[in-house]
Amino acid sequence: MEQAIYQELPVGSGPDIEGLFNEISKGFKGKPDELIPMLQRVQRALGFLPEQALLEIARHTGLSAARVFGTATFYAQFRFQPVGKYIIRVCRGTACHVKGSYRLLETIEDYLQATPGQMTPDGLFTIETVACFGCCALAPIMVVNDSVYGSLNRSKALKLLDEIRGREAGVHS
Repeated sequence: MEQAIYQELPVGSGPDIEGLFNEISKGFKGKPDELIPMLQRVQRALGFLPEQALLEIARHTGLSAARVFGTATFYAQFRFQPVGKYIIRVCRGTACHVKGSYRLLETIEDYLQATPGQMTPDGLFTIETVACFGCCALAPIMVVNDSVYGSLNRSKALKLLDEIRGREAGVHS
């Protein structure tokens, strides 16, 4: 069971760093060894780590801003830019590459008008590449959030993205 410090935090249309840290301070004692859980909690709430949040974590823990920034940039799990609601990860491993993941990635980039590391203007998608997912038998694969889609080709990938956009349009209509 998750501890209380990992509960979702309410976040409005923009990051309310002061309000967020009022919530965080309820679950943390401000000790330096709480740095990574604090970074994780802020990222879970905001989707990324804005500079203001890193400075607030430094103040709260008594660590230097350089130490907080250094720790956050060391671990690949932390993001410093907003991401889309759906994170599309395309495998670039050998098996996926041989089976055409490079063509799949080009198709997705063209369709979404974004490149790896970018979020689409509508905030719906972010594209990323991954060295290998370890699902070589399903090559080529892409993962959308936590769902794995294997044996993909260009038309299957575009159909999936269209389905996601359609669901989202239905949610907002």
